[in-house]
Amino acid sequence: MAENKLLTALLNLIHIIVDQLLEFALGWYWGPKKVCTPTTNAEKAVIEKSAVELANLIRQRKIKAYDVVKSYCDRIRAVGIPQINAVVDGPFEAEALKEAEEIDRKLDSGLFTEEELQQKPFLGVPFTTKDSTAVKGKLHTLGLISRKNEKAPEDAECVKLMKESGAIIIATSNVPEVNKWIESRNMLTGITNNPYDLRRSVGGSSGGEAALIASCCTAFGIGTDIGGSIRIPSFNCGIFGHKASQKTVNMKGCTFRTGKEENTMVSLGPMTRYACDLLPMFKVLTGPKMADTLKLSQPVDLKKIRYFYIPSNNMKQCNPVNQETQMVMNKVRKHFESITGEEVKLAKLPNLELSHKMWRYWMTQEPANFNKLLGNGVDLNPFVELFKKLIGQSDFTMAAIYSLVDSLLPKEKEEMMRNATTECKKALQDMLGSDGVLFYHSSPRTAPFHYYPLFKFLDFSYFSIFNVLHNPVTQVPMGLDSNGLPLGIQVVANDMNDRLCLAVAEELERKFGGWTKI
Repeated sequence: MAENKLLTALLNLIHIIVDQLLEFALGWYWGPKKVCTPTTNAEKAVIEKSAVELANLIRQRKIKAYDVVKSYCDRIRAVGIPQINAVVDGPFEAEALKEAEEIDRKLDSGLFTEEELQQKPFLGVPFTTKDSTAVKGKLHTLGLISRKNEKAPEDAECVKLMKESGAIIIATSNVPEVNKWIESRNMLTGITNNPYDLRRSVGGSSGGEAALIASCCTAFGIGTDIGGSIRIPSFNCGIFGHKASQKTVNMKGCTFRTGKEENTMVSLGPMTRYACDLLPMFKVLTGPKMADTLKLSQPVDLKKIRYFYIPSNNMKQCNPVNQETQMVMNKVRKHFESITGEEVKLAKLPNLELSHKMWRYWMTQEPANFNKLLGNGVDLNPFVELFKKLIGQSDFTMAAIYSLVDSLLPKEKEEMMRNATTECKKALQDMLGSDGVLFYHSSPRTAPFHYYPLFKFLDFSYFSIFNVLHNPVTQVPMGLDSNGLPLGIQVVANDMNDRLCLAVAEELERKFGGWTKI
């Protein structure tokens, strides 16, 4: 026992030293800190509002949809493209303004019935989505040079539903190649910068989306998540992001998915600056029938929920959880103990130390062939691509080459990983039941510098474990650390209990402030 503690202490010390060396070296490489341009007082009146508030103001004729769309398009041109480099296609200003103008005309003329207005909760509100999610007639590159001119023939189902809700698409956002990395960088669009510090990572794969939302370049967005792809960017950029329960939202049109895939870790969900937007957005994305199944309109009594926390995933390959991150968990625990009068209980789950191994195994069971996706339908030779990269002739980033090379490494032991997953999932299900919520760290540290994940990337296992276990999770912003970077916490519930996550997220925003203005 003493030997294990000594080994753990030694490994933690090594992690801390390596982390500090990388911070120093990359900090020197990238130079002084820069943040994106803050919103002006005039802009704040429009673009800093929640999507729900904007929709109400448009409906009440206190603001015109045209002015809202124009404000966001202006912000994209001023910040979204030149400073954070988050846009793949857009802004679609001419057509978006035309659509907004028509909405204003019909509202002014009273041409919408009350029933139509109820079916369009986001009437006139601009939104964006990641490039890998199809938007009819717009670029659909997946970050690949081989697809630089490809356009989507039709909308993904989630985009279609948001358009039917009255929302107006104004741009698509940057992703890593075929979504398979934890930084949003590719050889086509380049690297997307964190609005809170342009030298730092936005995460991936919905990184462009999170950066646009955090910097007020869009009212809200849609992300997809197979290993933290909604939650990592939401954490790094200090916004809310919800990974939905499996099969509650149709994935058709997201990275070529048909929506009929049976065995997959991928899910979809809303991303926004404000917790109040999550539930109405989620209702649109699920549709009324699934919303009823999920009881999304049923109130949640926070005093009757049982709360748990886990302080570490015990993976020796991960950084130790730093002090400021630990303080976030402590504040969350104390707050909910004050609400319920009960202890937020320390929990343990079997096999958490195998988090990455489990995720790596289940990725091999995905219906999508990621290597073939990377080759745009052609099987790539890892050795050839690595050689081309070394001589500067590759169409891919080093992160993409990592993925190709990883496919050549020994596979995880199937029986062991399946058993480990089953044990961990059952323990979590039994613990949470239908009225339990788990607080789990988002990451041991805040957003790293660009390129840091090429050296150390396994901290993403704090996110990916819930793709393995198929739990709904809401990523919640919890202020900024001493470096001015977003902190956060994950709120986890059992399958089909998304409403518990969303209700707790709203309470955390009420108490701790949520998104921090840049």
